[in-house]
Amino acid sequence: MTEHSPLILLVEDEPQLRRFLRPMLRAQNYRLVEAETAREGVALAHSHNPDVILLDLGLPDGDGVEVTRQIRVWSPVPIIVISARGKEQDKVGALDAGADDYLIKPFGSAELLARLRVALRHAARGSLATPDAIHTFGDVRVDLGRRTVHRGEVEVHLTPHEYKLLVTLIHNVGKVVTHRQLLREVWGPGAQENHYLRVYMGQLRQKLEEDPARPRWLATDAGVGYRLRDEPAR
Repeated sequence: MTEHSPLILLVEDEPQLRRFLRPMLRAQNYRLVEAETAREGVALAHSHNPDVILLDLGLPDGDGVEVTRQIRVWSPVPIIVISARGKEQDKVGALDAGADDYLIKPFGSAELLARLRVALRHAARGSLATPDAIHTFGDVRVDLGRRTVHRGEVEVHLTPHEYKLLVTLIHNVGKVVTHRQLLREVWGPGAQENHYLRVYMGQLRQKLEEDPARPRWLATDAGVGYRLRDEPAR
C-alpha cells in the first residue's frame, strides 16, 4: 500500500461490519478512513478527498441520504450506499439524491470489491461529454462528437429519444440511473410515464444487443432504473 493507493471513506456505525471490511479493503491495497456518524463522514469527505465513499443510510445522527445531498453540493466522488434497507423507495431515494450505487446488506466481499472497481474506473474516466469523446461497449461504438452509433462496421440509426437515453446512460456508465432521472433527462422535467422507458429501452436493446432478451450491457435494476454495464453480464 502506498500514498497513491485509492482512499476509501467508510461511513458506518456498525462495529462488526467495520471489522469485516477493514482487513478486506486493506488486503486489496486500499487506504481507509472511517467515520461512525453523518457529521464526521461529511467532515472527513471534506478533509481527505476520498476516491470512493461507502455510506450506510442509518447513522446515529442523521440519514445517509442527507449526507449524500450535502456531499453532492461540492463533490462528484463516487458514493456506494451499503444498507440493510432493501425497499425500492429507499434505493430510489438514495440514487436520486446522488448516490452512484446501492448494495444491500448482507453482501459478499467479491461483490463489494467489484462495485468498488467499477466506481474507480468511472471516476478515472471522468466526463465523457467532450466534443471528440468515444465510448465503446461490446461491438458498439458511440461517437459523442459526431453523434453517430456503429455496431461493428454498420451505422445504427437511433431516434432522438433513443440517442438521448443511450447518451445519458453512457455519461453514468456503471451506475444505476433511476426512472425519474432518465425521464427528466430524455423527455423533460414534467415526464412521468415509465412505460416510455420500457419501450425505448426495448428498442435500444433490439438495435445494440446481440440477444435483446438477455442483454449483456443495457441492464435493468427492477423497480429502480437502468444502467449501462461497465463490464458485460456473463
